[in-house]
Amino acid sequence: MDQPTLWSAAGVPPRILRVTDLNRRVRALLDGDPQLADVWVEGEISVPSFPPSGHCFFTLKDAASQVRAVMFREELARAMVLPEHGMAVVCHGRVRAYEPQGVYQLYVESLTPAGAGDLHARYEQLRKRLAAEGLFDADRKRPLPRWPRRIGVVTSPVGAVWQDIRNVVRRRYPLVELVMAPAAVQGEAAAPAIATALQRLYRQPGLDLVIVARGGGSLEDLWAFNDERVVRTIVAAPVPVIAGIGHESDVTLADFAADVRAATPSAAAELAVPDGTQLPAILARLRDRASTALLARLAASTRLLASEERALAGNAPNLAAARQKAGDLLDRAHRALASRTERERAMLGGLKAGLRALGPAATLARGYAVARLEDGTVVRDPSQATIGGPVEVIVERGALVARVEAGLHRDPNEALR
Repeated sequence: MDQPTLWSAAGVPPRILRVTDLNRRVRALLDGDPQLADVWVEGEISVPSFPPSGHCFFTLKDAASQVRAVMFREELARAMVLPEHGMAVVCHGRVRAYEPQGVYQLYVESLTPAGAGDLHARYEQLRKRLAAEGLFDADRKRPLPRWPRRIGVVTSPVGAVWQDIRNVVRRRYPLVELVMAPAAVQGEAAAPAIATALQRLYRQPGLDLVIVARGGGSLEDLWAFNDERVVRTIVAAPVPVIAGIGHESDVTLADFAADVRAATPSAAAELAVPDGTQLPAILARLRDRASTALLARLAASTRLLASEERALAGNAPNLAAARQKAGDLLDRAHRALASRTERERAMLGGLKAGLRALGPAATLARGYAVARLEDGTVVRDPSQATIGGPVEVIVERGALVARVEAGLHRDPNEALR
Protein backbone atom coordinates (compact mmCIF):
# COMPACT_ATOMS: atom_id res chain seq x y z
CA MET A 1 0.00 0.00 0.00
CA ASP A 2 1.36 3.50 -1.00
CA GLN A 3 2.59 5.73 1.76
CA PRO A 4 0.16 8.70 2.11
CA THR A 5 1.62 12.23 1.61
CA LEU A 6 0.81 15.44 3.40
CA TRP A 7 -1.13 16.87 0.50
CA SER A 8 -2.81 13.68 -0.79
CA ALA A 9 -5.93 14.44 1.14
CA ALA A 10 -6.21 17.95 -0.27
CA GLY A 11 -6.01 16.76 -3.84
CA VAL A 12 -4.03 19.86 -5.02
CA PRO A 13 -0.29 19.83 -4.33
CA PRO A 14 0.87 22.95 -2.44
CA ARG A 15 3.55 25.36 -3.72
CA ILE A 16 6.81 24.46 -2.09
CA LEU A 17 9.14 27.39 -1.30
CA ARG A 18 12.85 27.29 -0.93
CA VAL A 19 14.29 28.70 2.24
CA THR A 20 15.76 31.58 0.24
CA ASP A 21 12.33 32.35 -1.22
CA LEU A 22 10.77 32.35 2.22
CA ASN A 23 13.40 34.69 3.66
CA ARG A 24 13.06 36.95 0.64
CA ARG A 25 9.30 37.22 1.14
CA VAL A 26 9.73 38.00 4.81
CA ARG A 27 12.27 40.69 3.93
CA ALA A 28 9.92 42.17 1.34
CA LEU A 29 7.15 42.32 3.94
CA LEU A 30 9.41 44.09 6.42
CA ASP A 31 10.78 46.49 3.80
CA GLY A 32 7.26 47.34 2.67
CA ASP A 33 6.14 48.42 6.14
CA PRO A 34 6.76 52.19 6.43
CA GLN A 35 6.52 52.07 10.20
CA LEU A 36 9.52 49.75 10.32
CA ALA A 37 11.58 51.96 8.03
CA ASP A 38 11.97 54.67 10.69
CA VAL A 39 11.65 53.42 14.26
CA TRP A 40 12.80 54.50 17.70
CA VAL A 41 13.39 51.60 20.08
CA GLU A 42 14.31 51.84 23.74
CA GLY A 43 16.12 49.00 25.45
CA GLU A 44 19.25 47.75 27.15
CA ILE A 45 22.40 46.83 25.25
CA SER A 46 23.62 43.32 25.84
CA VAL A 47 27.02 41.86 24.92
CA PRO A 48 28.18 44.30 22.21
CA SER A 49 30.93 43.00 19.93
CA PHE A 50 33.36 44.97 17.75
CA PRO A 51 34.84 42.72 15.04
CA PRO A 52 37.72 43.87 12.77
CA SER A 53 35.20 45.08 10.19
CA GLY A 54 34.56 48.09 12.41
CA HIS A 55 30.84 47.33 12.83
CA CYS A 56 29.15 46.75 16.17
CA PHE A 57 26.76 43.86 16.83
CA PHE A 58 24.68 43.66 19.99
CA THR A 59 21.36 42.56 21.43
CA LEU A 60 18.76 45.10 22.49
CA LYS A 61 16.45 43.75 25.18
CA ASP A 62 13.89 44.65 27.77
CA ALA A 63 12.33 42.59 30.54
CA ALA A 64 10.32 40.36 28.18
CA SER A 65 11.98 40.33 24.73
CA GLN A 66 15.12 40.93 22.77
CA VAL A 67 16.08 41.79 19.19
CA ARG A 68 19.38 41.59 17.34
CA ALA A 69 20.89 44.91 16.32
CA VAL A 70 23.80 46.06 14.17
CA MET A 71 25.46 49.46 13.87
CA PHE A 72 27.76 49.87 10.88
CA ARG A 73 31.09 51.61 11.29
CA GLU A 74 30.00 54.77 9.44
CA GLU A 75 27.15 55.33 11.90
CA LEU A 76 29.36 54.20 14.77
CA ALA A 77 31.92 56.89 13.91
CA ARG A 78 29.20 59.55 14.20
CA ALA A 79 27.67 58.14 17.39
CA MET A 80 27.56 60.39 20.43
CA VAL A 81 28.26 57.40 22.70
CA LEU A 82 29.70 53.94 22.07
CA PRO A 83 27.54 50.89 22.87
CA GLU A 84 28.36 49.35 26.22
CA HIS A 85 26.96 46.29 27.96
CA GLY A 86 24.05 47.17 30.23
CA MET A 87 23.63 50.68 28.80
CA ALA A 88 20.01 51.86 28.49
CA VAL A 89 19.67 53.55 25.13
CA VAL A 90 17.21 54.80 22.54
CA CYS A 91 18.09 53.46 19.07
CA HIS A 92 16.96 55.08 15.86
CA GLY A 93 17.00 53.05 12.66
CA ARG A 94 15.07 50.59 10.52
CA VAL A 95 14.02 46.95 10.77
CA ARG A 96 15.07 44.56 8.01
CA ALA A 97 15.52 40.85 7.51
CA TYR A 98 18.96 39.35 7.08
CA GLU A 99 18.27 36.68 4.46
CA PRO A 100 21.37 34.46 4.85
CA GLN A 101 20.50 33.66 8.47
CA GLY A 102 16.72 34.03 8.32
CA VAL A 103 16.54 36.56 11.13
CA TYR A 104 15.33 40.09 11.35
CA GLN A 105 17.33 42.75 13.13
CA LEU A 106 17.42 46.41 13.92
CA TYR A 107 19.83 48.41 11.76
CA VAL A 108 20.82 51.27 14.08
CA GLU A 109 21.65 54.66 12.59
CA SER A 110 22.12 56.49 15.88
CA LEU A 111 21.78 55.85 19.59
CA THR A 112 21.63 58.03 22.67
CA PRO A 113 21.31 57.33 26.38
CA ALA A 114 17.71 56.55 27.25
CA GLY A 115 17.18 59.79 29.15
CA ALA A 116 18.09 61.81 26.04
CA GLY A 117 15.66 60.10 23.70
CA ASP A 118 13.31 63.06 23.29
CA LEU A 119 16.18 65.45 22.58
CA HIS A 120 17.67 63.12 20.04
CA ALA A 121 14.33 62.79 18.27
CA ARG A 122 14.13 66.57 18.02
CA TYR A 123 17.75 66.60 16.85
CA GLU A 124 17.03 64.14 14.05
CA GLN A 125 13.88 65.92 12.92
CA LEU A 126 15.63 69.29 12.74
CA ARG A 127 18.69 67.78 11.05
CA LYS A 128 16.58 66.22 8.30
CA ARG A 129 14.59 69.40 7.74
CA LEU A 130 17.66 71.64 7.50
CA ALA A 131 19.47 69.10 5.35
CA ALA A 132 16.53 69.09 2.94
CA GLU A 133 16.97 72.87 2.59
CA GLY A 134 20.57 72.32 1.50
CA LEU A 135 22.14 73.97 4.55
CA PHE A 136 24.53 71.06 5.04
CA ASP A 137 25.45 70.50 1.37
CA ALA A 138 29.11 69.93 0.68
CA ASP A 139 29.14 72.25 -2.35
CA ARG A 140 28.52 75.30 -0.15
CA LYS A 141 31.55 74.61 2.03
CA ARG A 142 34.37 77.11 1.59
CA PRO A 143 38.12 76.50 1.88
CA LEU A 144 39.97 78.02 4.80
CA PRO A 145 42.33 80.96 4.14
CA ARG A 146 45.94 79.86 4.13
CA TRP A 147 47.37 82.97 5.80
CA PRO A 148 44.64 84.53 7.99
CA ARG A 149 45.27 87.87 9.65
CA ARG A 150 42.18 88.26 11.90
CA ILE A 151 40.24 85.35 13.40
CA GLY A 152 37.04 85.74 15.36
CA VAL A 153 36.30 83.32 18.22
CA VAL A 154 32.87 82.66 19.74
CA THR A 155 33.12 80.81 23.04
CA SER A 156 32.80 81.31 26.77
CA PRO A 157 35.22 83.91 28.14
CA VAL A 158 35.82 81.68 31.15
CA GLY A 159 37.11 78.15 31.08
CA ALA A 160 39.87 76.34 29.28
CA VAL A 161 38.61 76.60 25.67
CA TRP A 162 39.56 80.24 25.12
CA GLN A 163 42.96 79.71 26.70
CA ASP A 164 43.57 76.55 24.65
CA ILE A 165 42.80 78.38 21.40
CA ARG A 166 45.06 81.28 22.36
CA ASN A 167 47.90 78.96 23.30
CA VAL A 168 47.69 76.98 20.07
CA VAL A 169 47.57 80.12 17.92
CA ARG A 170 50.43 81.75 19.85
CA ARG A 171 52.54 78.65 19.43
CA ARG A 172 51.80 77.99 15.77
CA TYR A 173 51.28 81.41 14.20
CA PRO A 174 51.64 84.42 16.54
CA LEU A 175 51.18 86.89 13.67
CA VAL A 176 47.41 86.41 13.65
CA GLU A 177 45.03 88.65 15.63
CA LEU A 178 42.29 86.96 17.67
CA VAL A 179 38.99 88.81 18.14
CA MET A 180 36.95 87.45 21.04
CA ALA A 181 33.13 87.53 20.94
CA PRO A 182 32.07 86.16 24.35
CA ALA A 183 28.86 84.17 24.65
CA ALA A 184 27.20 81.70 26.98
CA VAL A 185 27.61 78.19 25.56
CA GLN A 186 25.19 76.29 27.81
CA GLY A 187 21.66 76.86 29.01
CA GLU A 188 18.52 78.46 27.62
CA ALA A 189 20.23 81.80 26.92
CA ALA A 190 23.13 80.21 25.07
CA ALA A 191 21.60 79.87 21.59
CA PRO A 192 20.59 83.56 21.15
CA ALA A 193 23.88 84.63 22.74
CA ILE A 194 25.90 82.54 20.27
CA ALA A 195 23.91 83.86 17.29
CA THR A 196 24.36 87.47 18.49
CA ALA A 197 28.10 86.98 19.04
CA LEU A 198 28.48 85.60 15.52
CA GLN A 199 26.64 88.58 14.05
CA ARG A 200 28.91 90.96 15.97
CA LEU A 201 31.94 89.26 14.48
CA TYR A 202 30.53 89.45 10.95
CA ARG A 203 30.57 93.24 11.26
CA GLN A 204 34.27 93.29 12.14
CA PRO A 205 36.47 94.73 9.34
CA GLY A 206 39.15 92.53 7.85
CA LEU A 207 37.89 89.30 9.41
CA ASP A 208 39.20 86.19 7.62
CA LEU A 209 37.82 83.32 9.66
CA VAL A 210 35.52 82.44 12.60
CA ILE A 211 35.88 79.67 15.19
CA VAL A 212 32.86 78.51 17.17
CA ALA A 213 34.10 76.45 20.11
CA ARG A 214 33.09 74.78 23.33
CA GLY A 215 34.31 71.92 25.51
CA GLY A 216 32.71 68.51 25.70
CA GLY A 217 29.48 67.61 27.45
CA SER A 218 26.24 65.68 27.25
CA LEU A 219 23.60 66.15 24.58
CA GLU A 220 21.77 68.51 26.91
CA ASP A 221 24.96 70.53 27.54
CA LEU A 222 25.61 70.95 23.80
CA TRP A 223 22.00 71.59 22.85
CA ALA A 224 22.54 75.31 22.13
CA PHE A 225 24.65 74.29 19.12
CA ASN A 226 21.68 72.32 17.75
CA ASP A 227 19.48 75.41 17.79
CA GLU A 228 18.13 76.45 14.41
CA ARG A 229 19.08 80.10 15.00
CA VAL A 230 22.71 79.18 15.54
CA VAL A 231 22.74 76.92 12.48
CA ARG A 232 21.30 79.56 10.17
CA THR A 233 23.64 82.25 11.52
CA ILE A 234 26.64 80.01 10.78
CA VAL A 235 25.35 79.32 7.27
CA ALA A 236 25.00 83.09 6.67
CA ALA A 237 28.63 83.79 7.63
CA PRO A 238 30.52 85.98 5.14
CA VAL A 239 33.76 84.13 5.94
CA PRO A 240 34.55 80.45 6.53
CA VAL A 241 33.55 78.99 9.90
CA ILE A 242 35.30 76.22 11.87
CA ALA A 243 33.22 74.36 14.47
CA GLY A 244 35.24 72.92 17.36
CA ILE A 245 32.50 71.75 19.69
CA GLY A 246 32.89 69.08 22.34
CA HIS A 247 34.99 66.00 21.88
CA GLU A 248 35.54 63.93 18.74
CA SER A 249 32.40 61.85 19.34
CA ASP A 250 30.18 64.93 19.83
CA VAL A 251 28.42 65.96 16.63
CA THR A 252 26.05 68.94 16.62
CA LEU A 253 24.07 70.61 13.86
CA ALA A 254 26.53 73.49 14.05
CA ASP A 255 29.21 71.01 12.92
CA PHE A 256 27.15 70.18 9.83
CA ALA A 257 26.57 73.88 9.07
CA ALA A 258 30.20 74.95 9.48
CA ASP A 259 32.61 74.92 6.58
CA VAL A 260 35.02 72.71 8.54
CA ARG A 261 34.42 70.51 11.59
CA ALA A 262 37.23 70.03 14.09
CA ALA A 263 37.32 67.25 16.65
CA THR A 264 38.10 69.63 19.55
CA PRO A 265 38.55 73.38 20.11
CA SER A 266 42.34 72.93 20.08
CA ALA A 267 42.08 71.07 16.78
CA ALA A 268 39.99 73.97 15.43
CA ALA A 269 42.78 76.40 16.33
CA GLU A 270 45.34 74.17 14.60
CA LEU A 271 43.21 74.04 11.46
CA ALA A 272 42.73 77.82 11.50
CA VAL A 273 46.39 78.84 11.34
CA PRO A 274 49.46 77.50 9.54
CA ASP A 275 52.45 76.06 11.35
CA GLY A 276 54.79 79.00 11.84
CA THR A 277 57.81 76.72 12.13
CA GLN A 278 57.38 75.93 8.45
CA LEU A 279 57.52 79.58 7.39
CA PRO A 280 61.29 79.61 6.70
CA ALA A 281 60.97 76.55 4.48
CA ILE A 282 57.92 78.02 2.76
CA LEU A 283 59.69 81.35 2.19
CA ALA A 284 62.73 79.50 0.84
CA ARG A 285 60.53 77.60 -1.62
CA LEU A 286 58.81 80.82 -2.67
CA ARG A 287 62.22 82.49 -3.11
CA ASP A 288 63.43 79.61 -5.25
CA ARG A 289 60.27 79.69 -7.33
CA ALA A 290 60.58 83.46 -7.78
CA SER A 291 64.25 83.15 -8.75
CA THR A 292 63.49 80.39 -11.22
CA ALA A 293 60.66 82.42 -12.73
CA LEU A 294 62.83 85.55 -13.01
CA LEU A 295 65.73 83.65 -14.57
CA ALA A 296 63.37 81.99 -17.04
CA ARG A 297 61.89 85.37 -17.94
CA LEU A 298 65.36 86.90 -18.29
CA ALA A 299 66.46 84.05 -20.56
CA ALA A 300 63.34 84.45 -22.68
CA SER A 301 63.93 88.22 -22.93
CA THR A 302 67.57 87.61 -23.89
CA ARG A 303 66.54 85.21 -26.65
CA LEU A 304 63.98 87.69 -27.91
CA LEU A 305 66.54 90.51 -27.91
CA ALA A 306 69.06 88.38 -29.81
CA SER A 307 66.39 87.48 -32.35
CA GLU A 308 65.46 91.14 -32.81
CA GLU A 309 69.13 92.05 -33.15
CA ARG A 310 69.61 89.49 -35.90
CA ALA A 311 66.51 90.75 -37.65
CA LEU A 312 67.74 94.34 -37.46
CA ALA A 313 71.18 93.35 -38.71
CA GLY A 314 69.64 91.73 -41.77
CA ASN A 315 67.55 94.80 -42.47
CA ALA A 316 70.28 97.43 -41.80
CA PRO A 317 71.03 99.77 -44.77
CA ASN A 318 74.43 99.67 -46.65
CA LEU A 319 75.74 103.08 -45.63
CA ALA A 320 78.87 102.90 -47.85
CA ALA A 321 76.83 102.15 -50.94
CA ALA A 322 74.33 104.82 -50.02
CA ARG A 323 77.16 107.35 -49.51
CA GLN A 324 78.70 106.47 -52.89
CA LYS A 325 75.35 106.70 -54.61
CA ALA A 326 74.69 110.06 -52.97
CA GLY A 327 78.12 111.28 -54.23
CA ASP A 328 77.34 110.13 -57.77
CA LEU A 329 73.99 111.87 -57.68
CA LEU A 330 75.64 115.04 -56.37
CA ASP A 331 78.26 114.97 -59.17
CA ARG A 332 75.59 114.46 -61.79
CA ALA A 333 73.58 117.31 -60.36
CA HIS A 334 76.67 119.57 -60.36
CA ARG A 335 77.50 118.78 -63.98
CA ALA A 336 73.91 119.22 -65.02
CA LEU A 337 73.73 122.56 -63.20
CA ALA A 338 77.04 123.76 -64.76
CA SER A 339 75.89 122.75 -68.23
CA ARG A 340 72.58 124.48 -67.80
CA THR A 341 74.28 127.58 -66.41
CA GLU A 342 76.59 127.70 -69.48
CA ARG A 343 73.63 127.39 -71.81
CA GLU A 344 71.77 130.10 -69.99
CA ARG A 345 74.84 132.34 -70.04
CA ALA A 346 75.22 131.86 -73.81
CA MET A 347 71.57 132.55 -74.35
CA LEU A 348 71.78 135.71 -72.22
CA GLY A 349 74.84 136.80 -74.26
CA GLY A 350 72.90 136.35 -77.46
CA LEU A 351 69.97 138.29 -76.07
CA LYS A 352 72.31 141.04 -74.91
CA ALA A 353 73.88 141.29 -78.37
CA GLY A 354 70.45 141.38 -79.94
CA LEU A 355 69.33 144.09 -77.58
CA ARG A 356 72.53 146.02 -78.23
CA ALA A 357 71.92 145.79 -81.98
CA LEU A 358 68.38 147.01 -81.53
CA GLY A 359 69.29 149.78 -79.10
CA PRO A 360 69.55 153.53 -79.93
CA ALA A 361 73.37 153.57 -79.52
CA ALA A 362 73.75 151.06 -82.35
CA THR A 363 71.45 153.17 -84.49
CA LEU A 364 73.50 156.28 -83.79
CA ALA A 365 76.67 154.31 -84.64
CA ARG A 366 75.30 153.65 -88.09
CA GLY A 367 75.14 157.44 -88.73
CA TYR A 368 71.67 158.24 -87.58
CA ALA A 369 70.82 161.12 -85.21
CA VAL A 370 68.02 161.94 -82.79
CA ALA A 371 66.52 165.47 -82.55
CA ARG A 372 65.08 166.57 -79.20
CA LEU A 373 63.40 169.74 -78.10
CA GLU A 374 64.49 171.64 -75.05
CA ASP A 375 62.04 169.67 -72.85
CA GLY A 376 63.55 166.38 -74.06
CA THR A 377 60.74 165.49 -76.43
CA VAL A 378 62.02 163.45 -79.37
CA VAL A 379 61.06 165.19 -82.63
CA ARG A 380 59.20 162.78 -84.90
CA ASP A 381 57.34 165.39 -86.96
CA PRO A 382 58.63 168.75 -88.28
CA SER A 383 55.56 170.43 -86.92
CA GLN A 384 56.75 169.67 -83.35
CA ALA A 385 59.62 172.16 -83.72
CA THR A 386 59.30 175.91 -83.63
CA ILE A 387 60.87 177.85 -86.52
CA GLY A 388 63.88 179.60 -85.12
CA GLY A 389 63.74 177.55 -81.97
CA PRO A 390 66.61 175.46 -80.67
CA VAL A 391 66.93 171.75 -81.32
CA GLU A 392 69.43 169.31 -79.83
CA VAL A 393 70.75 166.80 -82.32
CA ILE A 394 72.25 163.71 -80.70
CA VAL A 395 74.84 161.83 -82.72
CA GLU A 396 77.03 158.76 -81.89
CA ARG A 397 79.76 160.69 -80.16
CA GLY A 398 77.93 163.73 -78.80
CA ALA A 399 75.26 166.26 -79.54
CA LEU A 400 74.77 169.39 -81.71
CA VAL A 401 72.67 172.44 -80.83
CA ALA A 402 70.95 173.94 -83.87
CA ARG A 403 68.08 176.25 -84.71
CA VAL A 404 65.18 175.35 -86.89
CA GLU A 405 65.10 177.34 -90.05
CA ALA A 406 62.29 175.51 -91.80
CA GLY A 407 60.16 172.42 -91.55
CA LEU A 408 59.94 170.08 -94.50
CA HIS A 409 57.51 167.20 -94.84
CA ARG A 410 59.20 164.46 -96.93
CA ASP A 411 59.29 160.68 -97.16
CA PRO A 412 62.12 159.49 -94.86
CA ASN A 413 63.27 156.87 -97.32
CA GLU A 414 63.69 159.48 -100.02
CA ALA A 415 65.26 161.96 -97.65
CA LEU A 416 67.99 159.38 -96.71
CA ARG A 417 69.00 158.52 -100.23
